[in-house]
Amino acid sequence: MDATAYGIVHFFAQGTKEQYEASIAAVHPGEGRLPAGQIFHAAGPSTGGWTILAVHDSKASWEQFRDNTLLPRLQQGIEGGFTSMPEETVIDVYKIMP
Repeated sequence: MDATAYGIVHFFAQGTKEQYEASIAAVHPGEGRLPAGQIFHAAGPSTGGWTILAVHDSKASWEQFRDNTLLPRLQQGIEGGFTSMPEETVIDVYKIMP
């Protein structure tokens, strides 16, 4: 993997597994499938909420997903989903190991 990979960490304060399941169903293309350009996805509970880590093959593929799918759906509201926007941390991925 070259250094063009782009990582995003989203933290949803007070987020729950149930909210995650509803939200992911609304923004991903199907069970076990990743959006175009996303090469890794992990999620789980963390202190104070729920954290999601996604790695895209490029910043451009992240921006495409963010602007055309994720933000519009979050702003519309997802029944049973996260109720606030996440805290976001960007990672310019240096290395991905299997």
